[in-house]
Amino acid sequence: MKKHAIIYCENQFSSMDGKTANGLIREPGNYSITAVIDSTKKGKDSGEFLDNKRNGIPLCGDLGEAITCSKQKPEYFIFGIAPADAFLKESERKIMIQAMQAGMNIINPLQEFLTEDEEMMDYSTRYGVEIYDIRKPKPKKEWKLFTGKILEISTPIITVLGTDGACGKRTTAIIIEKGLQERGYKTAFIATGQTGLIQGADYGFAMDAFPLQYVIGELESEVVRANEIEHPDIIIVEGQGALSHPAYASSCGILRGARPNAVILQHPPKRKFLGDFPFVKMPSVQSEIELIENFSQAKVIAITLNHEGMTDQELKHTILEYERTFHLPVSDVLKTDYNKIIDPIIEFFPSLKNKVEVVVS
Repeated sequence: MKKHAIIYCENQFSSMDGKTANGLIREPGNYSITAVIDSTKKGKDSGEFLDNKRNGIPLCGDLGEAITCSKQKPEYFIFGIAPADAFLKESERKIMIQAMQAGMNIINPLQEFLTEDEEMMDYSTRYGVEIYDIRKPKPKKEWKLFTGKILEISTPIITVLGTDGACGKRTTAIIIEKGLQERGYKTAFIATGQTGLIQGADYGFAMDAFPLQYVIGELESEVVRANEIEHPDIIIVEGQGALSHPAYASSCGILRGARPNAVILQHPPKRKFLGDFPFVKMPSVQSEIELIENFSQAKVIAITLNHEGMTDQELKHTILEYERTFHLPVSDVLKTDYNKIIDPIIEFFPSLKNKVEVVVS
């Protein structure tokens, strides 16, 4: 049974820093979301506000209203904001304490580990609830270095990388996975960030919680484990950051640890500067493609767009412009046809194409 949860996303729902909440509204995974807290959008429907698709999950002004509006009693309080510094403000600590007082378990996706916070653990014990630090790594003695086993895998591996952080890579990866499943392929999904883990991914870890020395080995281990257990037709790895990003090295770890054969590149055309670093200009799509293909043995086979700040007409025009410029399939999988991206994936991998031909014949 799914667990009922309230998401906290004050002043950030539908924004870049609200990506954890946004992702859980689009794909709740193991949870049934009963309400979202964002007083700046109080009274609106979260699905309609996010994607123009009404979902019946209300945006509420505070915790009390969120509990009252919930059709089922919420057992979990999910912190749905992903700030660059990944630490709680005092007001956010207070609402977490209020949630524990109301009998809710805490889902904490930040790098500030509340299970190591004496005050928060005292409240947890007092009110009989649990705190889950999603990003907290496993014990150090279990950390893995690169072994080379990934080089023995013949299963197709694909990842969705981007030109910036928080530009829709995980959302696109999940939609691609569903599209492949609809075609009859068995998939394995590797989560690399907190939202995918909250959604309930069977494989993966929070990459940015590990020292760089171990990131590649840990990712390799998860890909190998998924391949051995699931025997999938294709493995899909969630992307993080951007290879060109001056502050994040996660994409480097993905290209080294997962060794993808193909890459889908996600790009927000309207962004002029990096989301968390407004003093750094966005890279061009061309420069990112060249960087990825020069850095790895992977081939960029399609481009997916993030439509933030774009009208439908602008999006349509940009898709046509990019297809003419880059000679690659281009789509926004949330607003246009995701099969435009599924088709080139099948075409690129002979094992997938052969499977289709066997089924058809």
